[in-house]
Amino acid sequence: MVLSDTLKDFYFNLKPGRSLPSGIEVMNPYSDSYVREICSIFFDKYFSDNRKRTLLLGINPGRFGAGVTGITFTDPIRLEKDCGIQNNYKKRLEISSVFIYEVIRSYGGPEVFYSNFMLSAISPLGFLKKGKNINYYDTRELLFKLKPFITSTLKEQVAIAGNGKKVICLGEGRNYWYLNKLNKELGLFGEIISLPHPRWIMQYRFRNKRDFVREYIRKLEMV
Repeated sequence: MVLSDTLKDFYFNLKPGRSLPSGIEVMNPYSDSYVREICSIFFDKYFSDNRKRTLLLGINPGRFGAGVTGITFTDPIRLEKDCGIQNNYKKRLEISSVFIYEVIRSYGGPEVFYSNFMLSAISPLGFLKKGKNINYYDTRELLFKLKPFITSTLKEQVAIAGNGKKVICLGEGRNYWYLNKLNKELGLFGEIISLPHPRWIMQYRFRNKRDFVREYIRKLEMV
């Protein structure tokens, strides 16, 4: 089985398990047949081999990026313009995707990037509260209920990527803290390399964006 088939099996069968706290709903784009179709095209295009990849782990999908396309840090615009995959999603940008694909272009383009790396998230499903994104760590109760799901899917993702020597954590705050905590319990990674989260860069350090792109490239080249 090639990697693309393994990825389809992983993403298309995601379920959070426990019931979530009141008022919080799961955002699972893979329940939609069109999303599965587009994801399959993407996986077949970039992962039809058995090469090992290094994981880059974000927080959880957002409602304008992976929450729409099912592809981590990839909004409908980047999916079409950068990856060459036509789609009928509403062409609304997601600012994290804008930054990530600037990094991908600087690295050599999607073909080169995805032959070495796999973008995902500590929680591969997203969550909404009153129609807005909520992170897996935003409430103690949500984090508690999600821990079995996060633990099992993180183990699966490491096995799929095939490289546990190093992982790149996107987010230097609570996402990095929680990944370190899990790694102490599970021993999944030899080294965790942190980078500022794309959304933080685009919201609060936009004027220095090129500096952060260079920082990303420098750390990508370390693995």
